[in-house]
Amino acid sequence: MSLSNLMGVLEQYANPGTVNTGNAEQDFEEVSQTASESHLASGLAQAFRSDQTPPFGQMLGNLFSNSNGQQRAGILNQLLSSVGTGASGSVLGNLLGGASQVSPEQAQQVSPEAVQQLADRAQRNDPSIIEKVSGFYAQHPTLVKTLGAGSLALIMSHMSRRS
Repeated sequence: MSLSNLMGVLEQYANPGTVNTGNAEQDFEEVSQTASESHLASGLAQAFRSDQTPPFGQMLGNLFSNSNGQQRAGILNQLLSSVGTGASGSVLGNLLGGASQVSPEQAQQVSPEAVQQLADRAQRNDPSIIEKVSGFYAQHPTLVKTLGAGSLALIMSHMSRRS
């Protein structure tokens, strides 16, 4: 997709009140192939903060449930860096056994609900976790599509304003 086509697709999402979300997944697929990771991360961060989407922890739990072991470990390690392994104890139980990094195998044992709790704690402790998580998932746009058409439309709406 050329830059002018990218701008044309994003322009459709410039006014979120009039957006038809019927094509959001397909449009997001096209946009994510052309837009920079930082542009995508910025739109995703705005969606995480929006009162028009579910809370950050809930959205992250959804993304986590659709992630593979490597991606799960990556996001858990991001969250743990914001809360510290000691503060994660009640959420992750004895899974880590004193380790400071989660392996893909360990990550597969963590529930999306535990990630939601950990994300909520991380957000309270370190509000910049939203940018970190957004940057991580901007590298995996196929997973971002699992957030649904409404969230994708909002992401593209924010991207259109930043263009």
